[in-house]
Amino acid sequence: MPTDTKRVRGPDVSQSPSLFVCKPVGALPSHGPRPDGRQRDEVDVRPVFVRCGLVSQAKGSAYIEAGNTKLMCCVYGPRETERRDETDMKCGRLTTDMRFAPFSCPERGSWIQGSQDKDLSLMLHESLQPALCLHKYPRSQIEVNVMILENSGSVLAHAITCASLALADAGIEMYDLVLGCSIRQEGGSYVVDPSYAEENSCGSTSTENQGGLTVAFLPSLNQISGLQSDGDMTGDTLKAGVRTCIEGCYKLYPVIQKALAKAVCRSAQPSSHN
Repeated sequence: MPTDTKRVRGPDVSQSPSLFVCKPVGALPSHGPRPDGRQRDEVDVRPVFVRCGLVSQAKGSAYIEAGNTKLMCCVYGPRETERRDETDMKCGRLTTDMRFAPFSCPERGSWIQGSQDKDLSLMLHESLQPALCLHKYPRSQIEVNVMILENSGSVLAHAITCASLALADAGIEMYDLVLGCSIRQEGGSYVVDPSYAEENSCGSTSTENQGGLTVAFLPSLNQISGLQSDGDMTGDTLKAGVRTCIEGCYKLYPVIQKALAKAVCRSAQPSSHN
């Protein structure tokens, strides 16, 4: 029998697609160490790797890696606004865009742009704007673009930190850096900097005192610039969660300061040889 050379031949051996389907996340244990070895009910954040100035085409850029969560942020501007009705702006304008890469999420289709991207972009904008000296950039626009390369939990908190670093790397005048931290409350227990599995676990059967909390914090000024919560938590639990997130931001602060200082030293090296 002659071979059909125009038809694409499949492999001789194949595997069922069901082997590659992500299994739904069930209920994680509510006591003892967490799956990655961190402790519950403690300010135990994931190790963070930070680097500034990786994208030469952008005015400022930053990359952050916390566990398997990986994000990249690029800042463009300040540039003159293109809208004619805004030529008399006394203060600059901040625009934020936060998107998921197609390969970022474990579940197929969860990265498709929708209301989640818009909500995250809005929360990012609300967290960053109080820290910027926008009155020094009249009739100008500053663009912040965040790309989530891998979603392994707490993406909003790390996006806030990454965007703040990129703005500082771009030389945008700010009152203070903005750091983010998240917690996940499950009844009487909580986890700091939750992973993707912990954020999407079924949890306990009770719906009382459960939810998530993300805080954007200005460490030098000791002020909160943004707060986002979901679920059903009591007032006392919410207050305790805010204090826990602030403590997590203070733990992250020395790492961010060191990364920013290294970026400043690298940018000053060429001028020192002249």
